Amino acid sequence: MYDLSILIPSRNEMFLKNTIDNILENIEADTEVIALLDGAWAEPAIPQHDRVNIIYVNKAIGQRAGSNIACQLAQGKYVMKVDAHCSFDKGFDRKMLEAFETVDDNVTMVPTMKNLHAFDWKCYKCGWKKYQGPTPEKCPDCGETKKIRRKMLWRAKPRPNSNAYCFDSEPHFQYFGEYMKRDTTNKDYLNETMSLQGSCFMCTKEMYQELDLCDETLGSWGNQGIEVALKTWLSGGRVLVNKKTWYAHMFRTQGGDFSFPYEQRGKHVSRTKHAVKKLFWENRWDKQILPLSWVVERFWPVPGWKQEDLDKLG
Repeated sequence: MYDLSILIPSRNEMFLKNTIDNILENIEADTEVIALLDGAWAEPAIPQHDRVNIIYVNKAIGQRAGSNIACQLAQGKYVMKVDAHCSFDKGFDRKMLEAFETVDDNVTMVPTMKNLHAFDWKCYKCGWKKYQGPTPEKCPDCGETKKIRRKMLWRAKPRPNSNAYCFDSEPHFQYFGEYMKRDTTNKDYLNETMSLQGSCFMCTKEMYQELDLCDETLGSWGNQGIEVALKTWLSGGRVLVNKKTWYAHMFRTQGGDFSFPYEQRGKHVSRTKHAVKKLFWENRWDKQILPLSWVVERFWPVPGWKQEDLDKLG
């Protein structure tokens, strides 16, 4: 048995090995890693390690389903789902477990989120450099096409440090930095957040399964931060950020060969967003004891919400 199981759903992730190596370098508690290879073997391969369990499925099943299989195999009391392109603070697992000792188990918690500077592109002929992104066709300075390589850095950027998130009435994910400036905000190292970004969250395995935090019927990918946060809040729990530790997430929004590893057809993303909205905006989730309006009012005012939007929730 372990204290914590880290769940990593992964599909065609070139940085999975970097993520796992970084986790193993920084854990200080009794922690295991379970990586689900979703329809493709890892490249580069993941070396064998006593604390790492690699699961392969030969047909892609989606991020939510992959997370759920990993959770079923988890031996820890707590589980932390993370994306396969993240780095972590030294002792992040111990610091998160210590924070859970101060709260009840009906809590979803995340570390402060930073941005991950994974690599730069560098031309090894003339020295040109470019911040991570799609593969350059050629060096813009010297025209070289064969001597451009990734220079791996794998370090957290000092800013921003994200500690609060929300969603608008559509719903769309939003950063909620204004919330941290309010006088009513918890000034302790744990602060509440209306929503999550989705690349990392931690709770008990029992809560994960009881609340079905990765509901496969909602779609393979998308709106997961809203799903997890609302299922926690609406069941009577709390969503907290632990400012004593951090993780850094690599964002890929530039397209090309630096886009998302999971398929993101517009109709699939829209379908998931519609399913999430229908479930929570119409108070259809069978495990909720509170209405969505209660959550919105708790964090009011919220960017992207008007009074008429709140009134429609009833």
